Amino acid sequence: MTIATTDEMRDLITARAKGRVKGSVRLEMPDLATYFVDETGAVESDAPADITLTAKAQVFHDIATGKLNPATAFMLRKLKVDGNPMRALKIGEILSSDS
Repeated sequence: MTIATTDEMRDLITARAKGRVKGSVRLEMPDLATYFVDETGAVESDAPADITLTAKAQVFHDIATGKLNPATAFMLRKLKVDGNPMRALKIGEILSSDS
């Protein structure tokens, strides 16, 4: 499944991140949008964040739906990290599960 709209991706990220992300992260999807994510959820914004993750929207969608492990995406260079890689993996784990 491909994300059709920025709203669908925002809602998916918010469902995973709300109340679980500590600090802030910017998710850059050059083919869709840029989201600022914190404990309140995701908003479309290019505001500065503690860490920046960059990938195609489909990669973030696959991570959020459990089809792609965030560490694997990083190792395959499908996911770029600007900031602490260990923190990025923790955020990836949060985005890849709904509990």
